[in-house]
Amino acid sequence: MSQATTTEHQQPSGHDGVRRVSAADILKMDESTVCEAAAATEAERNMGLFKSLKLYRKACLWSIFLSTCIVMEGYDTVILNNLYAYPPFQRKFGVQQPDGSYELTAAWQSGLSNGALVGQVLGLFFNGIIADRIGYRLTLIGALMGCIGFIFILFFAESLVQLLIGEILIGVPWGVFQTLTTTYAAEVCPTHLRAYLTTYVNLCWVIGQFIASGVLRAMVLRDDQWGYKIPFALEWAWPIPLMIGIYLAPESPWWLVRHGRLEDAKKSIIRLTSRNTGVVFDADETLSMMVHTNAMEKEAVAGTSYKDLFKGANRRRTEIVCVTWMIQTLCGSTFMGYSTYFYQQAGLAVENSFNMSLGQYALGAIGTLTAWFLMSLAGRRTLYLCGQLTMCSLLLIIGCASFAGRENVAAQWAIGSMLLAYTFTYDATVGPVCYSLVSELTSTRLRTKSVVLARNVYNIVGIVTNIITPRMLNPTAWNWGAKSGFFWASSCLACAVWTYFRLPEPKGRTYGELDILFENRVSARKFKTTPVDRVDAEHVENTPEGEKGSEAVMLERVENRSPGKTTQ
Repeated sequence: MSQATTTEHQQPSGHDGVRRVSAADILKMDESTVCEAAAATEAERNMGLFKSLKLYRKACLWSIFLSTCIVMEGYDTVILNNLYAYPPFQRKFGVQQPDGSYELTAAWQSGLSNGALVGQVLGLFFNGIIADRIGYRLTLIGALMGCIGFIFILFFAESLVQLLIGEILIGVPWGVFQTLTTTYAAEVCPTHLRAYLTTYVNLCWVIGQFIASGVLRAMVLRDDQWGYKIPFALEWAWPIPLMIGIYLAPESPWWLVRHGRLEDAKKSIIRLTSRNTGVVFDADETLSMMVHTNAMEKEAVAGTSYKDLFKGANRRRTEIVCVTWMIQTLCGSTFMGYSTYFYQQAGLAVENSFNMSLGQYALGAIGTLTAWFLMSLAGRRTLYLCGQLTMCSLLLIIGCASFAGRENVAAQWAIGSMLLAYTFTYDATVGPVCYSLVSELTSTRLRTKSVVLARNVYNIVGIVTNIITPRMLNPTAWNWGAKSGFFWASSCLACAVWTYFRLPEPKGRTYGELDILFENRVSARKFKTTPVDRVDAEHVENTPEGEKGSEAVMLERVENRSPGKTTQ
């Protein structure tokens, strides 16, 4: 939530050295709306974490509930990728090897894994259009209804082609979940809670992965088709309860404001906040802040189409959110998705491979909880950069350990241990922080489409990594095994270099302040230290002499007012 933005009508620095942005053509609303927006912004900034939790307790609970949709995606992703190492599944869909064992070809492994990604690409783009028209709640409910039908295809599949069709179709609702859960969390919670609620999405992902690993571990002793059919059938447990809860949830007030439904937006704000908390709160002021910010961005970038993502300051923001999400897969995280299969190719037995995967995702959950603590100490940018450098080192160790050979038991367990350490690092830094960065660094008017585009870029890169990773690990293809660590260490280092020069720090900034910093083209490394004055009803000319030499980015008061505008 924010208080103001800038426009494309920038003015050069004044004689006093202060960089200014004129908003004279933007704030065509009455003075009371501007004052209320300023008051709400100041109150939100000064509220702090614990007061925010007391006031927005309901918003947190609704956000947590909607984010549970991501558990389904994390579950199914791990189920499929780890079934490649499951003997009954290998016998049913694999090809017999010279030693008598069965193995899915690298081509089919890539095809099945990429099938879901192709579906997600379609789902994301459809979602970018549909959610803007009918709202987040109805879009999510429709996606969950689709899941119920598509799970039938996976459960009854008798061929690889049928499995591929099922994965493509079920990927469509996953694309919806990926965007709307993060966007909803970012829009219903204030500044001090944004990072925690958006990174919770990563915890849901890890929870799904952990549940899937536990189910697969329980199925290891089964030697029939039910060993891989039961995991698919368990997915039917999710959609109905989620559909009921989402129907009862309040719509995002930001979405309602963008559609001019101000009375409904106020009702939503009231539903998302708690009464009698001892925290000063005015729903009308918060609504004015949303109206004000929306008006700012509507003037700065009048449209909300995909092409507007590449206009003005939004071009830089689009690059940042796209590359930020690409880093999630380019940093070597593909290893985790194929962990059980990777452990087997590194030399571990089937049971030990599934045990290691189970421990891996448990560490992932602990890592996400650790990220919440780390984010209170360090910024998002710092965690993202340090995480990548640490993971680069761990990947190098994995690559070096591979030279000991598959017969070396100590080396096998060393590689497994390094992958566990990698998983913890990823889920304490890059994994959860990515969701916070992507949701915070976009324009509020273009947030859904920005997240859609960024996630689709991630999915396209994921298709590439899903093509090459099975070939790296599969003994019938490149057979690199743990030596793949060298490749991903190089990729991770390149990502760290980009992060240092291009990724800004959004911690503690309202959406309006971020708009101003982007419009003024502030360097990514200076985002944290550049002060931004709040919006108020004072003239810039009233600024004290002692402050005119600062590097503050200031927003000038607007004199133009449109008659008939009332505060909701």
